Amino acid sequence: MVAEESTGSELSGRRVLVVEDEFFIADDLVRALRVAGAEVLGPVQNLERALTIISNEAELDAAVLDISLGRDMSYAIADRLLQLGMPFVIATGYARDSLPSRFQHVPYWEKPYDPRALASSLPGVMLRR
Repeated sequence: MVAEESTGSELSGRRVLVVEDEFFIADDLVRALRVAGAEVLGPVQNLERALTIISNEAELDAAVLDISLGRDMSYAIADRLLQLGMPFVIATGYARDSLPSRFQHVPYWEKPYDPRALASSLPGVMLRR
């Protein structure tokens, strides 16, 4: 459970896509992002839905992406975000060195992670855009 103690200003007015298929992880992350002031899209649990949202959301500011979505790997989502220049972080149980080299520069959070700390890191990730 995420404590609701933030001022809610760190991500105020920012739209963040959460792509995560594990319910409790997604729920904690969504809460932390909302406490930080973000408008959360998702959580999205599959590849096709995430790609549709990315295609339809011109005002998306950032994304948090789990690499493993059930039987699918979310590399196509990460590739699309890179192509668009959209800031994102990878939040996964996979070791960083198991990721393809094209994602090695992407900010990385290994599970289990603190959802509040991840949410707090997003403004800095968005500045790199």
